[in-house]
Amino acid sequence: MTQLVRVHNFGVSQDGYAAGEGQSLERPFGHADPQTLLGWALGTASWPGRADGGGSRGLEDYLVREFHRDIGAEIMGRNKFGPQRGPWTDHEWQGWWGDEPPFHTPVFVMTHHERPSFTLSDTTFHFVGGDPATVLARAFEAADGKDVRLGGGATTVRQFLDAGLVDTLHVSVAPLELGGGTRLWDSPDELLDRYHRDVVPGRDGVVHHLFWRD
Repeated sequence: MTQLVRVHNFGVSQDGYAAGEGQSLERPFGHADPQTLLGWALGTASWPGRADGGGSRGLEDYLVREFHRDIGAEIMGRNKFGPQRGPWTDHEWQGWWGDEPPFHTPVFVMTHHERPSFTLSDTTFHFVGGDPATVLARAFEAADGKDVRLGGGATTVRQFLDAGLVDTLHVSVAPLELGGGTRLWDSPDELLDRYHRDVVPGRDGVVHHLFWRD
């Protein structure tokens, strides 16, 4: 069975930014508001942790459920893991997710500064160097036949896109402009030389771009 590399529920602004400027411990998305970028997902019936029995159904709920389906490992960039830069100065820092990270698989954090792996609940974080193809080979092995989710941030997703290593990509475009930060693209049309695309309107002005290749 062919293993795929999938990007799910990746939110950007209308001007293509997935995160704003000034990332910090308190503001993982910098000056961007994650509620605005990803509020469509938070309002679905299947959003993890929802206990009120409410939330929306339909396509957006399906997209949230797809996040975990048949995923055996995740790859993320260091800036998605945390705000530190350069050599690690605080090994006590273990990410923004608390004792129960939402990944439930091995996670490979791409970094120039490796550190020992650690486990929280059912998620083990590995800190690895190398180019996208090298890191992907390790993730495929750990995924044990399942697919690999590419979690972000924008720089990491772009590296894998430019290396031709992404099979499916879902990007939600929120109705706002950030004006600066970490950018995924100038326009979604720039991927049309490599991918098929469907564009589907969502709630509250969000537009979902669904890319796949043969």
